Amino acid sequence: MILALLFVLAAPVDWVPARWRWLETKTLELLSGTPVNCLLIDWKPDQKGQAAAFSAAAAGRGIAALAVIRPGGDAVEATRNAMSAKLAGVVLEGDFPNGIADKIGDGVAGPVPVIELTSRSRMKLGGKSTIIGTYQGVWPGIQLLEDGAAKAGPSGSPWINTNAGFLRAAGAFGNNAIWIANLPPPKTVINPENYLQAIGDGAMVGARWVIALDDDFARRLLERDAAALKSWQRMTQLLKFYDGHREWRAYQPAGKLAVIQSAKDGALLSGGILDMIAARHTPVRAVPPEQLKPEVLKGATMAVDVDAASLTAQEREVLKQFTRAGGTLLTAPPGWNQGTAPKQDQITLDEKELKRLDDIWHDVQSMIGRSNLGARLFNVSSMLSNLLSSPDGKQVLIHLVNYANYPVESVTVHVLGDYKQAWLYTPEGTEKKLDVYKVDEGTGIDIAQVSVTAVLRLE
Repeated sequence: MILALLFVLAAPVDWVPARWRWLETKTLELLSGTPVNCLLIDWKPDQKGQAAAFSAAAAGRGIAALAVIRPGGDAVEATRNAMSAKLAGVVLEGDFPNGIADKIGDGVAGPVPVIELTSRSRMKLGGKSTIIGTYQGVWPGIQLLEDGAAKAGPSGSPWINTNAGFLRAAGAFGNNAIWIANLPPPKTVINPENYLQAIGDGAMVGARWVIALDDDFARRLLERDAAALKSWQRMTQLLKFYDGHREWRAYQPAGKLAVIQSAKDGALLSGGILDMIAARHTPVRAVPPEQLKPEVLKGATMAVDVDAASLTAQEREVLKQFTRAGGTLLTAPPGWNQGTAPKQDQITLDEKELKRLDDIWHDVQSMIGRSNLGARLFNVSSMLSNLLSSPDGKQVLIHLVNYANYPVESVTVHVLGDYKQAWLYTPEGTEKKLDVYKVDEGTGIDIAQVSVTAVLRLE
């Protein structure tokens, strides 16, 4: 029965996940016409019968219902119960004792997927799992001070809270699909645009935010409130936009600047050097030392080595080859990050670490200067972007996410290279061909407006 169920569902790598609060089958009507095909439901043994009926009804719509199991009870027994209720998989959310996930995945769960949502520090980066994930994340958006003013970032622009730097780093370890399953902040007014920003924040770097609704939105949606239904439609429209362009998943980071940084040196923390570079609208690629090979640095012209002392002789040789070939290498001062290994539950830099990062940040800015390291963007103070290249190198994509709650107008992009055509894709369903023009750096494109997200493609 379980095997038959798996054959009618999408492959796990194609799951578009959402946390689901309800077990009433009629709530599945909210998913009609949407790409959401995977629901995470809290597993409660006393609701086993209702969960079984819900899972069967969901499967009939091509939707996988997954049991969310958390630490504190017998995870093995909970998995057995979930499997007997014919759920399509298990999500282990939290930090379980070592070996529990393997025990469940190797035997108890049988053929169904077991997905681990751990703390960032315990993610099995580059492992064999199709999907890896974490429950830890910052809530994306422009950070405000107590007086309501926007906090300034390193470039003077508003500081944007984002998970993108962490997700770039995590994605660089392997080919795993990555889920980030953080919740909306409690006791906070969440605007519809904030949900779109959370989706785009992950999607622009190839990850999936697990949809999670705040209490008020969930209540209004269940009651079929018109405003809530409209917001839900905008969210699922954006999900459909990204899911409708699966070919973009094969595109690879194309920034000319590489940052070599390990997890123990802070690569998995938000607000670190990757986010600082992105905030100044410079394309960047994350390179874990374990992945440091000549082909990984292909196309890069600059590199930042966060902790040279931790590199192996072979990894240092790769960087020597890089500089011999004309690349510029900036190495952090010896011992600058000594004794600063992130704590297990830490996801952002503290004030002391931010001050320490200043030791190399000014050198990074001096090295980059006004160089175009793949693309330069103008009039984008409330936006972040990600530059990607197609496998054959003939096309580039620039993902754009606007973190302000109002549209940005008159955006200009200068892309390295001589491109003949450009198109702008938006979740509203429009595909607009744009004029291109020559600039000193390569090719220029003007974009009239970006509401929340858009993707620019050049060839």
